[in-house]
Amino acid sequence: MGALGPKLPPPPLLLLMLGIGCCAREVLVPQGPLYRVAGTAISISCNVSGYEGSAQQDFEWFLYRPEAPEAALGIVSTRDPRFSYAIFGPRVAAGEVQVQRLQGDAAVLRISRLQAQDAGIYECYTPSTDARYLGSYSGKVELRVLPDTLQVSASPPGPRGRQAPTSPPRLTVHEGQELALGCLARTSTQKHTHLAVSFGRAVPEAPVGRATLQEVVGLRPDLAVDAGAPYAARLAAGELRLGKEGPERYRMVLGGAQADDAGTYHCTATEWIQDPDGSWAQIAEKRAVLAHVDVQTLSSQLAVTVGPGERRVGPGEPLELLCNVSGALPPPGRHAAYSVGWEMAPAGAPGPGRLVAQLDTEGVGSLGPGYEGRHIAMEKVASRTYRLRLEAARPADAGTYRCLAKAYVRGSGARLREAASARSRPLPVHVREEGVVLEAVAWLAGGAVYRGETASLLCNISVRGGPPGLRLAASWWVERPEDGELSSAPAQLVGGVGQDGVAELGVRPGGGPVSVELVGPRSHRLRLHGLGPEDEGVYHCAPSAWVQHADYSWYQAGSARSGPVTVYPYTHALDTLFVPLLVGTGVALVIGATILGSITCCFMKRLRKR
Repeated sequence: MGALGPKLPPPPLLLLMLGIGCCAREVLVPQGPLYRVAGTAISISCNVSGYEGSAQQDFEWFLYRPEAPEAALGIVSTRDPRFSYAIFGPRVAAGEVQVQRLQGDAAVLRISRLQAQDAGIYECYTPSTDARYLGSYSGKVELRVLPDTLQVSASPPGPRGRQAPTSPPRLTVHEGQELALGCLARTSTQKHTHLAVSFGRAVPEAPVGRATLQEVVGLRPDLAVDAGAPYAARLAAGELRLGKEGPERYRMVLGGAQADDAGTYHCTATEWIQDPDGSWAQIAEKRAVLAHVDVQTLSSQLAVTVGPGERRVGPGEPLELLCNVSGALPPPGRHAAYSVGWEMAPAGAPGPGRLVAQLDTEGVGSLGPGYEGRHIAMEKVASRTYRLRLEAARPADAGTYRCLAKAYVRGSGARLREAASARSRPLPVHVREEGVVLEAVAWLAGGAVYRGETASLLCNISVRGGPPGLRLAASWWVERPEDGELSSAPAQLVGGVGQDGVAELGVRPGGGPVSVELVGPRSHRLRLHGLGPEDEGVYHCAPSAWVQHADYSWYQAGSARSGPVTVYPYTHALDTLFVPLLVGTGVALVIGATILGSITCCFMKRLRKR
């Protein structure tokens, strides 16, 4: 059954003549006209106030079309399910048109898909619950339906503005590189509207929708640029940019591509219009697929191989190892950088070992701890091949070598971020031993030594094996006693003579002069002048054998340690007698002074009485 139209309340003039001017019913709807686009949704609110009776008010909606401005067409009602006219009945039954109660005195009319014939004057009528007619019982607002002229595409449109029927491209970018995507958006709406354009990403193979589409960056109607939460930091750092190139083209650049950036990218354009109340309303939205993007991570591509295989060299011979970095990697430069180094672990030792040498991302070479001063070269001999060269191998260089490559991507401000690393298989290196055997015998010359004298310690060294040109060095060390026992602190260097014949002096416990000298081809001597009680301790001699290679570097081919030599500064016999004599003399002087003082005091007292 169709509605016959709203029952008209008394005119306002009659209300004034009756003296009624306050607390009257009032129905409010949005200020018009409202402009919306065909195919989109609209919501028109309606509120009633100043009424009497039940708090649960009813709402009836009518449409007056431009071609029949006097004919009220019933749309939907909150109290009568059969209220709708035939032209609205199927749409109401399908839920496309509905009235939703927000509260007892507020409701909203919702049309999910506007049609051109929906244009006209919309009236919200509230049936009276008042004891008498007071105020207004309906409100009207005009709705104008505009044609949909919004267009969005991933590439420049073809003839007549139609997009070519090609599937979205599949793009592959390397991690760290820039991802640039373009979007065309335009509208020919006759009214003044603003466009907002945003770029979004959906995870691979996921259905596209508001729930699955993650916004990357967008240009708002007020021309402000905002990013989705996961991309806000990259926008602030300058890695993410969005710009407008011409009247219709928008371009997004996402720098420093990461694995999480893979997915299907879309461009969404929304058209906005300002309603008479000053608020902005979205009147159209279109979305286009731009590309399916795959991010090729460096960790999945970086590979390292070494050669030429297990190596065996002799002491002093050069050692060369090659490292090749392979994989589908971007060239070093604006977006990526690489560093390559060699690590060595002694045979049987766990872990990758310590750094020998490396080339950093700028191509600058450096040596690891313990390799300073040696002739070691790390260089790039081909586009992805690196060579480590030790001019003169040493027995201590034997072990397991690995090549370590690291890949970096450049962020904002040329900041480098490590993206991947890979180690090669272990490469065994063997260096023949020199076969040097050292033995040392040390003793205190003259046996006992007394305070104030010079203590002479001698060390004889015997050598078996070794190459020609072997040189010897010897150093002297002392361990001090504490409470009758040796200290747990490490031994202290007193002095020594290096393989080049240069003397090195340490710290003598007593602080006096020290001399170290070579008294024979394989005999060393340590002398402590003016021996004192602080020089007491256990001394030993530590010889070492050294070999010099063609690169003039030295390496230690062997070492040994002598047995302990105890140094105890004895006291002379006269010193033991002189001490009691001094003590006795001091006591006698103190007693004599005391007696003399007492006599002098008594004499002065008697003299005062007289």
